This record gives sequence, structure tokens and C-alpha cells, in this order.
Amino acid sequence: MEVNSICPSFTLKNQYNEDVNLEDLLGQHIIVLFFYPKDNTAGCTKEACSFRDAHDEFLSVNCTIIGISGDSVSSHKEFASKHHLPYTILSDPEHTVRKLFKVPSHIFGLIPGRVTYVIGKDKKIKGVYNALMDPVGHITHALNLVKELSTSTE
Repeated sequence: MEVNSICPSFTLKNQYNEDVNLEDLLGQHIIVLFFYPKDNTAGCTKEACSFRDAHDEFLSVNCTIIGISGDSVSSHKEFASKHHLPYTILSDPEHTVRKLFKVPSHIFGLIPGRVTYVIGKDKKIKGVYNALMDPVGHITHALNLVKELSTSTE
């Protein structure tokens, strides 16, 4: 997905085994959708907890945060509980949505990529940040863009 592309809709299970349909959220909020490689790894935990620590700032500008990885619903539930994550984490075990968003893999396809998308209220991709080795940079880039979008008319 590139900037100005229309965000595709999809449905995945969250950490509570409930269906979450992105279409239900598109247009209502700015959405930060971040793909990460794996629960409970050093970089992914750092990224998830950094989104947690900035959660109130994202909420203050009417933004919804959603994380996605290929881990199971039960893994997500444990991960979210252990780290007190206040946002939705979706399970994409077949990497269907990862492929839909064209999130690249690294090291001969062995490591799923780390990419963050910011989706505007107009349902278009407003920003893409692709950096496997910079988990905290995703939060900084997303928050700066979300704040900018929240003050514009889109």
C-alpha cells in the first residue's frame, strides 16, 4: 500500500477472539495500523509498549491504534495482558492481511516486516513507515502525522 491508496477492508480476530472489521472503523477515526513480527520479542515488545505509553496522546486526537501479527489469538491475549496494552491486537495467522497491505518480509522471507500505516478519515493511506530495526520510530512518525491530520481538514 502506498500513500493515497484507499485502505482495504478486512476482518480478523482480536485478542478476545472477537471479529474486528476494519470497515466499521474507517471514516470514523484516524487509524494507526501497525504490523509487527512476533509477540514477546524484544523489538516488538518495545514497539507495543511505546504505542501503549503514547496511547492517551493518540486518543486525544481521535485516533485508534491497531496492531497485527501472525501470532494466535491466545498469544495476543497473553501479550496484551502481560504488557497492559490498551488497544486492539489482531491475529493474522495466514498473513492474509499482511499480504493485502504488501508488508515485506526480511532475511529471505523468514522475518515478517514491521510497517506502520496511518489511515485518514477519508479512508486513504496518509503515511507509511517501514523500518524493521526501528520499533520506537514507528510511534514517533505515526504520532507526528496523526497530530498533523487532526488539525487539517483532510
